[in-house]
Amino acid sequence: MGRIKTALIKRVTFQILEEHKEKFTSDYAHNKRIVDSILETGSKKLRNIIAGYITRNVKGKKLE
Repeated sequence: MGRIKTALIKRVTFQILEEHKEKFTSDYAHNKRIVDSILETGSKKLRNIIAGYITRNVKGKKLE
């Protein structure tokens, strides 16, 4: 069993993907830098969770 993502994580992730879909790849480190430049969050943990969820969605082709 995996960790369950909260509604906040899912909402922010899908908003970012709608606006900046072309910037993201299947590389987590690259996505982390992009999320850091887009979001103004003070929490590294939140940034990392969002970047990981974006990477997972890009790898699974869930962008449509």
